[in-house]
Amino acid sequence: MMLPSESLNAICPLHAVLDARGRILQAGPTLQKLGGPALEGRPFLSACEVYRPRAIGGMAALLQTRGRKLHLRLRNESRTPLKGMVVPTGDGGAVVNLSFGIALMDTVRDFSLTSTDFATTDPAIEMLWLMEAQSAAMDLSRNLNLRLQGAMTEAEERAFTDALTGLRNRRALDAVMERIVRQKQPYSLMHLDLDLFKQVNDTLGHAAGDEVLRQVARVMLEETRHEDTVSRVGGDEFVVVCTGFIRAPRLAALARRLIRRIEEPVPWEGTLARISASIGIVISVDGRLDPATAHERADAALYDAKRAGRAQFTFAPGSAGAARLAMTEKK
Repeated sequence: MMLPSESLNAICPLHAVLDARGRILQAGPTLQKLGGPALEGRPFLSACEVYRPRAIGGMAALLQTRGRKLHLRLRNESRTPLKGMVVPTGDGGAVVNLSFGIALMDTVRDFSLTSTDFATTDPAIEMLWLMEAQSAAMDLSRNLNLRLQGAMTEAEERAFTDALTGLRNRRALDAVMERIVRQKQPYSLMHLDLDLFKQVNDTLGHAAGDEVLRQVARVMLEETRHEDTVSRVGGDEFVVVCTGFIRAPRLAALARRLIRRIEEPVPWEGTLARISASIGIVISVDGRLDPATAHERADAALYDAKRAGRAQFTFAPGSAGAARLAMTEKK
């Protein structure tokens, strides 16, 4: 006995009732959403392709699959994959009940299906909720991981950055130097110390001193290359490391520019803060000069500059090309 159409639509909204010739007499409401109302009256096998089992060429072959799982796809642009089972009706016709299988999520999205497109007892509804919950959980986890990664990156950045000036700090400088020496890259190192900075702090206050340090940092970033490492390593001490920048005349020109610009007065609360700088320079042509020795030689050259009258730069003995320049040179 055949169930009334309303009952079939409620129990099996994704079904097709076939006559003895294999034509679709009735298509469930959900199947019509997928294939359109024109499904009714069409041969079932012209609307759906059965690709497993193979060689289903007519109604007789279709009836012989009773009780077996069919793998089908709609013969339209969507090519929606389906699973189905044939139940003969006793008059030569059949009811084909269909389901989405693993294509459930994609089909729901592509055809804007809702819970009303499924039978009330269809486990697909629970599957949809579970899949949505899993997707939401994965999105939440992904967003959390991104936030954690961002926090880690920010923390690492803070760990390598001087909070006052935004320059690299000693830790970052050490890491850069280790990498340069490990890779045997030619490099130069400038150790810069501010002259008269203590006087600014003592007369104008530490806030003025902080502003001076920020201005010095800005000048150093503007005068150096993007690939150079500019770091603040002490209260008023800075180090610049330049890879591949080892010609003494060019380094001398950079030192002159730095000193000249650092000497430009810094406005502060109606007055001017005035400082200068002394610089010690060391060059490692083959990149083999270890960091400790490089710092030691640059530091010694720096104090040679200070002893010579400040506002000067000095090349460390042995720096390539420095012999052609005055070892200690006024601006």
